[in-house]
Amino acid sequence: MMKPGKLATFIFMLFCVNHSQAQIDFTQWQAGINAGVMVYQGDLTPSPIGSYKTLKPTAGFFVSRIINPSFLLKTNFAFGRIKGDDSKYNDPWWRKERNLYFTSRVIEISELLVWNMFSNNGNELGKRFSPYVFGGLGVSFLKVKRDYSNMSKNFFIDFPQVQAGFNADISITPPRTAIVLPVGIGVEYYVNPRFSLTAETNFRYTFTDYLDGFSRGANPSKKDFYQTHTLGLLYRFGKQDKLGCPVMTY
Repeated sequence: MMKPGKLATFIFMLFCVNHSQAQIDFTQWQAGINAGVMVYQGDLTPSPIGSYKTLKPTAGFFVSRIINPSFLLKTNFAFGRIKGDDSKYNDPWWRKERNLYFTSRVIEISELLVWNMFSNNGNELGKRFSPYVFGGLGVSFLKVKRDYSNMSKNFFIDFPQVQAGFNADISITPPRTAIVLPVGIGVEYYVNPRFSLTAETNFRYTFTDYLDGFSRGANPSKKDFYQTHTLGLLYRFGKQDKLGCPVMTY
C-alpha cells in the first residue's frame, strides 16, 4: 500500500497533469509608463505650435492588447498640467497689457488604435526600431484656474468689443470635462523580448475654446488644444502557469 505522503504527492501531480492546459496567456498584453512635458495651445500664446514658454510636466501609464502584428488597442492614462501666460510674450505688444493667465490640472483617459508601420508589434521581424501612429477618443477632467487681475482695462477702453467679450468670458464657468481626439506618432526601440523604450508625441484636439477660461475676449474663432511629448518604458507579459505545478522527477 502507498504511504499517505506519497499518495498525496501522486494525487497532486495527477491533478496538475489533468490541468496542464489551464494557463493564462498574457503574451498579447503589454503595459508601460511614460513621462515628459504637456504643452498648452490656445488664446494665450501667439505660437501656432503651442506655448513652449509655459511647459508643465506630465506622467502616465498604459495597457495594450495586441490584435495582430500591425495593430493594437491601447488604454492610456495621462496626468499633468497646462499653463498659459500673456506676459511671457512681447509680440504682439498688446499681450503684456492684456496680461491674462491660467493654469489647469489635466487627468485624461483615452482609448487608442495603434498602427505599427513595420507590422512588428511583437518584434517578429527582429528589428530594433518600429515607428507607429495612433488615434482615438478620450475624456479630460480639468480644473481651470484663470487670472485676469493684472489686465490693463484702461488700455482696452477704446475696444468695446474686447471689453464685451471679456465680460462674457468671466460670466461663464470653465468646463470641468472635455472630449478629446488624440492623434500622434511614436517610435519603439526593442531592448530585449520583454522591454522596449518609446518616444511619442500626442496631440489632442478638443471641442472647447474655454480650456484656458477665455474665448470671446481673446480669439473665439479657434478652439484650444494641448499636446504631450513623452519618453516611456514598455513591458511585455509572458505565459504564466496558473497552478504553479512542480516538475515531476523520478
